Amino acid sequence: MSDVLRRPESVLVVVHTRALRFLLLERVNPAGFWQSVTGALEWDETPEQAARRELREETGLCGDGLRDGALARRFPILPQWRSRYADDVDSNLEHVWYLELPAIVEVKLDAAEHRACEWLEFDAALERVSSWTNRDAIAALRS
Repeated sequence: MSDVLRRPESVLVVVHTRALRFLLLERVNPAGFWQSVTGALEWDETPEQAARRELREETGLCGDGLRDGALARRFPILPQWRSRYADDVDSNLEHVWYLELPAIVEVKLDAAEHRACEWLEFDAALERVSSWTNRDAIAALRS
């Protein structure tokens, strides 16, 4: 366990093209867990700063064009991750952000965190993502 406990607040950054192809990343652990760009806020960060940092760390993309989704969801922290947080913390607040790109781009994965990536069409992305908050964030773009 780290000396500094995690802040129970995170970002979810949905990266997509104008044609609604979505970048999904497969986590190293647990294998088979697909998601958009995600990450915890550092104690001194705003959600926008965290979204930009996580984009850069996880994909190599800059945050030009990053848009606040004006959507936040609270979800329970799974038991296997609870030791990262203070004893009285049992949920996380996730802020949704979007990055629209003109077309599919190559990304540079952090091999310690993600084993694979794919650009998927709308329905395939909804089926592939592992968390309900990620599914909701993608679904919000269908209008």
